[in-house]
Amino acid sequence: MNQDSPLHPLLRARTAPKQPAFIELFFDLVYVFALTQLTHLLINDLTLKGGFEALVLLLALWWIWVLTAWMTDEFDPQHPSVQWYVILVMFGIFLMAIQVPEGFHGNGLFFAATFAAINFGRFFFVVRAARRTAVLNHVLRARFWSIISTLGWIPGAFVDGWARGALWLLALAVDYVSAALRWPTPWRLGRALGPALEITATHVAERYRQVFIIALGEIVLSMGMTFTGSDPDGFTLRRTVALVLSFASAALMWRLYVYQAGGQLGPAIAASPNPHRLSQWSSYAHMIMIAGTILTAVGFTLAMEHPIPHTPPSWVVGITGGPALFLVGRVGFEYVIFGRVTMPRLIGILALVGLSPVVIHLPSEVTLASTTFVLLALAATDTARGRRRPPQQAAPPA
Repeated sequence: MNQDSPLHPLLRARTAPKQPAFIELFFDLVYVFALTQLTHLLINDLTLKGGFEALVLLLALWWIWVLTAWMTDEFDPQHPSVQWYVILVMFGIFLMAIQVPEGFHGNGLFFAATFAAINFGRFFFVVRAARRTAVLNHVLRARFWSIISTLGWIPGAFVDGWARGALWLLALAVDYVSAALRWPTPWRLGRALGPALEITATHVAERYRQVFIIALGEIVLSMGMTFTGSDPDGFTLRRTVALVLSFASAALMWRLYVYQAGGQLGPAIAASPNPHRLSQWSSYAHMIMIAGTILTAVGFTLAMEHPIPHTPPSWVVGITGGPALFLVGRVGFEYVIFGRVTMPRLIGILALVGLSPVVIHLPSEVTLASTTFVLLALAATDTARGRRRPPQQAAPPA
């Protein structure tokens, strides 16, 4: 438990600032590169196999981000030891991101070994920093399952293709499922108790908002780089239309995220009887939304780079499937905050899915326009609802 005590010099004090520290903003910068690498991986291989590989790599990178965000919530990010720890993790993520294009080919062992090294480094840091505290038992529980997951990461690096993906996905399932079950362990360690650790609602909410904005920035970055780098003629009509629609879609996704739920995560965590569980489910919802933004960036980039009379089915997966996946995560996020789901977002998901078999017969910019229209309709519905009703207060499910 966080304490203002000389016995716990590295733990975050109750009186510490609740906003993310500069070291955390610096840490997030490496995820700009990581998400760009995942986007390019899908652009080069937008197939079922490529999508599966990108999913596994995203789950690995996201898991490290979540645990690092928890670390900087529990430990004082202003302390030099914590800052150096975060920088080392950041360097590890940087090395993993470099290997993303070859993660399922020649450099799988390097990727897996870096992931395992970050896990073990976290363990040794916390054992040193949190001895004689409730945090230590919490980390020992997590370490038990992390060691088991490593048994899938290292062998997975010595096989190829689908077999590697299956082993790595199994290892990640151990991490994700054990965390969802509060890291149950044998012997006297037992299961993590929610009240054993405090959580800073404002800090955690800001961290999720920041990483989602970085994901949206990937759409803008991909659009800008594609527009300026692929065609010497620059502002052709079709490419300019694709650029405008892509930017509009990114702005609408931001609007749909921040409307009510985006600003209520902190109060929801504070009001929840189990703030750790709510923060955990919020991380899953954000991961889905980020996956949707990456897929959107892929589809929009392909449509801008190669405007053609008919939209290939693989492009449709990105152009309509990416926003649909974002909305799936947004629906889950809304449930976490308010304990209910609004019908317009479900209709939006169905509309995007229903458009998919139709737009393959249409020019790529028409497909972009159709997707943008659905997002615009949802944003307009939110605006109309907001005028008729007072702002909703967070009411997380029990």
